Amino acid sequence: MGRGILRIYLGAAPGVGKTYAMLSEAGRRLARGTDCVVGHAEHHGRPRTEALLRGLEMVPPRELEHRGAVRAEMDVEAVLRRAPAVAIVDELAHTNVPGSRNAKRWQDVEELLAAGIDVVSTVNIQHLESLGDVVESITGVRQRETVPDEFVRRADQVELVDMSPQALRRRMAHGNIYQPDKVDAALSHHFRPGNLTALRELALLWVADRVDEHLTRYRSEHRVSAIWGSRERILVGLTGGPEGRTLIRRAARLAEKGAGGEVLAVYVARSDGLTSASPKELAVQRTLVEDLGGTFHHVVGDDVPAALLDFARGANATQIVLGSSRRKTWQYVLGPGVGTLVARDCGPDLDVHIVTHEEVAKGRGLPAARGARLGRARIVAGWATGVAGPALLALLLVTVDPGLANDMLLFLALTVAAALLGGLLPALASAAVGSVLLNYFYAPPLHRFTIADPRNIVGILIFVGVAVAVAAVVDLAARRTDQAARLRAESEILSFLAGSVLRGETSLEALLERVRETFAMESAALLERAGDVAPWTCAGAAGPGARVARPEEADVDVPVGDHMALALSGRVLPASDRRVLAAFAAQAAVVLDRQRLRQAAEEARTLAEGNRIRTALLAAVSHDLRTPLAGIKAAVSSLRSDDVAWSEEDRAELLEGIEDGADRLDHLIGNLLDMSRLQTGTVTPLIREIDVDEVVPRALGGVPEDRVGLVELDVPETLPMVAVDPGLLERSVANLVENAVKHGPPGTRVLVAASALADRVEVRVVDRGPGVPDEAKDRIFEPFQRYGDAPRGSGVGLGLAVARGFAEAMGGTLTAEDTPGGGLTMVLTLRAAPRPAEDVPAAAPAVLTGPPALHGRRAS
Repeated sequence: MGRGILRIYLGAAPGVGKTYAMLSEAGRRLARGTDCVVGHAEHHGRPRTEALLRGLEMVPPRELEHRGAVRAEMDVEAVLRRAPAVAIVDELAHTNVPGSRNAKRWQDVEELLAAGIDVVSTVNIQHLESLGDVVESITGVRQRETVPDEFVRRADQVELVDMSPQALRRRMAHGNIYQPDKVDAALSHHFRPGNLTALRELALLWVADRVDEHLTRYRSEHRVSAIWGSRERILVGLTGGPEGRTLIRRAARLAEKGAGGEVLAVYVARSDGLTSASPKELAVQRTLVEDLGGTFHHVVGDDVPAALLDFARGANATQIVLGSSRRKTWQYVLGPGVGTLVARDCGPDLDVHIVTHEEVAKGRGLPAARGARLGRARIVAGWATGVAGPALLALLLVTVDPGLANDMLLFLALTVAAALLGGLLPALASAAVGSVLLNYFYAPPLHRFTIADPRNIVGILIFVGVAVAVAAVVDLAARRTDQAARLRAESEILSFLAGSVLRGETSLEALLERVRETFAMESAALLERAGDVAPWTCAGAAGPGARVARPEEADVDVPVGDHMALALSGRVLPASDRRVLAAFAAQAAVVLDRQRLRQAAEEARTLAEGNRIRTALLAAVSHDLRTPLAGIKAAVSSLRSDDVAWSEEDRAELLEGIEDGADRLDHLIGNLLDMSRLQTGTVTPLIREIDVDEVVPRALGGVPEDRVGLVELDVPETLPMVAVDPGLLERSVANLVENAVKHGPPGTRVLVAASALADRVEVRVVDRGPGVPDEAKDRIFEPFQRYGDAPRGSGVGLGLAVARGFAEAMGGTLTAEDTPGGGLTMVLTLRAAPRPAEDVPAAAPAVLTGPPALHGRRAS
């Protein structure tokens, strides 16, 4: 059984008569004897629609409960069991109640079609999925019930049910669509004249596009090549020259004069890939035609007029817009222009417009001269072979008479050699000179420019014809070989550019150096300016040659936009090289933009990091400075109070609290100053060689007295000396030790051990605290960060950040590892001294104010 036929009645809005048209179709089919049933249809209280339903067989709906109410949905299984020839299914975009066979009604329809049942259905244009955003912008309401466009497009028949906005509003006002209590709200919202007009236009355009698809398919299937002017399609022939913009705008104006006009811009490139078109100009024209609502097409063909006409007939274009020829007067000797040939061969079904422009008769770029392709030496050798070669051969054959046929073959060989060396013109000269010499020396009567035997006349004519043909073929093969080599080189260059774009590896200077080397120039520079009258500045340059200050001073300049140009000095390049040079210029502009964006991103990142640090500093210091200050102030106020007689023990306790608060403030400010110096790059370590066991014990001076006994040292005296700044090393170890003491469980020991490993010395600070997950091990070294186990008021989170900063300033590293059995191990790696300490003059350690800062944090 084949697939059923789907017929859809499409409307612009509710109330235009889709359901009425659908049920009328069902009545007509029933009258013709077709087995037709109603799977689902809603009359919405409209008397005329309800009257049409009375005479039709209806499949009982399936009732489902949803949100406390009973809803009636189409019973797909019942329709399939009934198996009618035609099923009437209203509201194609309807969403079924949960528990139904399918989520959407169009999926129900798909099942019926697959079972071989024809379906007649309805849908509004606002329910097409692709138009959801457009409809929302018009009506302000997002349609939640949609049907895929592809499903509607695959319908066998789509009929538009149209009604003017004024007539539809009158139907609404008369109560023929909604209940009276809903009429006023509908007329002032969804059924406003502007909304209805816009929705009607959407429906008309959608149907027109679908009709156009059917027409194109029909023309293709029936191989119709004649133009059917059912819709204005304006084809614009582009050459890649600046006049293309004028032609595109003129074509757009022509398209606006006809309803539904379409602009198709076509650029025909020759199959050998050689063209004088500017890639940048083509890109601008592509953007322009797309902005005007048209399409851009790139066609390959050696015969430009034939390619344009073939495309026009294939696209069912009705008009062709071409520009007046840019040829100079003498160039018409080479043949008629493209416009003349198109107008001659277009036939009566195509109109051709020749548009004047500013580039008329200014000339156009010609192919590269043979001299540029072959080189001067080969040109000279070709002419020598073609002109002098036959004369020398004639002298050699004076004493030998191999016969006229053999003489012709020898002269023909010279013609081929001339073509291989110098191209077509020397070969033609060789054929002419050879034919004259054959006539004079070897065709009776000898030494006269006459020929007695008619067979010799035929032989010489054949010789000339064969020589010319062979010369043309050899020259064509040589040119194609040269073109292939050039295209291969260009493809390699463009491949390099594409790879550099994807990888983002090439710097501007490297790219300009590549340009200079590729085209053998003395210098290459990318110039830019802020405005049309602003002075030019150099954004980047390469090469030892003198660099130009303005594009006009360069031997070759390629504009990139309005205010940027690639300028090269050294020699004038042929036009064929400018295509690749334009790609280089565009890439140079992209690289420059990428570099500036990278710099801007780095500056933004630096500013954002500074803002984050300042915000975190304010948040942290607001508490950590006030807490010791509050304690100091309270103790001082108590001591100065005359109302209380303090004992000596109380006074000592208060003074001890003042001293402790001052120490905490001193340590905090010391860490802040150290962090500030690290971020500004003003820490200058004074490196000298020293034993680790001299520095590490001093770093324990700031450990609280009640925890000193819990710190265990394991620093062998046999360790090699390290090249460090003693002051910075002491501060780093002090912060690490205090971080371990503070976060370890009460009563647990902290191990400070040192060991040698190759040319490094490692200092390990091991605690038995809760540890840190792997993903947080790097974050704990960031400033003003605390890990989750750090209590509030335990510092500003600078201890570990300062410790890592000092370690890196001395050429070492600081990392975090898990302690076997639980906990965290800080590994401080230092460089071992390369030679004994006595060979190195002692230097004073870096001067740091205050005692070692021990207010490190588990979280950084």
